[in-house]
Amino acid sequence: MTSKALTVPAVALGTWAWGDSGEAGDGYFGSRLSASGLREVVGKAHSNGLTLWDTAVAYGMGRSETALAQALAGCHRGEYQLSTKFTPQLAGDGDDPVGDMLEQSLDRMRTDYVDLFWIHDPADVARWTPSLIPLLRSGKVKQVGVSNHNLKEIALADQILGEAGFRVEAVQNHYSLLHRSSERAGILAHCREHGVRFFSYMVLEQGALTGRYSPAHPLPEGSNRATVYNGILPRLQELTDRMGAIGKDRGASAAGVAIAWAIAKGTTPIVGVTKADHIDGVVRARGIELADEEVAELEALADAADVDTRGWWENEM
Repeated sequence: MTSKALTVPAVALGTWAWGDSGEAGDGYFGSRLSASGLREVVGKAHSNGLTLWDTAVAYGMGRSETALAQALAGCHRGEYQLSTKFTPQLAGDGDDPVGDMLEQSLDRMRTDYVDLFWIHDPADVARWTPSLIPLLRSGKVKQVGVSNHNLKEIALADQILGEAGFRVEAVQNHYSLLHRSSERAGILAHCREHGVRFFSYMVLEQGALTGRYSPAHPLPEGSNRATVYNGILPRLQELTDRMGAIGKDRGASAAGVAIAWAIAKGTTPIVGVTKADHIDGVVRARGIELADEEVAELEALADAADVDTRGWWENEM
């Protein structure tokens, strides 16, 4: 009983920031988002073939899923793909915490299935993975992925699913020019060898690699990302300047180059979008082909910056 291969657009769209409440200082991004603005984002994305939306219960404790459903209202369910996650740290104490969390997500997103359902963190692979099997059999979950898992944890999840005729179809880890631990640990190579889709999140390092921010123009005060990144912006200047120059030759931004780099590495970047013009940037990035020398140069500059952007929730790979 194998599922059909996972087919997705070149870039997935992330909705982490859609979970912010809009109150100053609340949430990771401090975003103030309107329902009409997000509907405009969806319309522009879909007309450009960007149809995979990645969310999670953990993003604003369900607010992101609810906002996404509102923005997608009126779109035919077959026109887009939904990706959401089971987060072990938020598990309830019923008989089936994984199924329960999925049901709540389906309810918030006003759908009867998700295209991709992830175990968000590897709290206990042997405990949580088996619960995915009945969800796959029922059709409520079309494909299964694992996020923030190392090679050993991916293999264990794959073995458990394999006994029921399924497999881990996708891996989603933090992967950017500044954070290449999944590559160094052999996870990218594993995914290539087994035809597993690797989704890279935080490709733009929450804005620090967009070229929009610098020591003179730091990230917005009061947001979590300002605390994490403002102190290292001086060390990123040479890298982001070079990304900007490479982008300029191709009518794209530094952010577009960061996204194009992730595509060049054989991954599917998940890019957070909150404004319609973000979609224009993603479309431009999708069309950029970086030369091998450019990829190597960017990675050398990133290594020279010598920063650690591993999130507090992430284990070493």
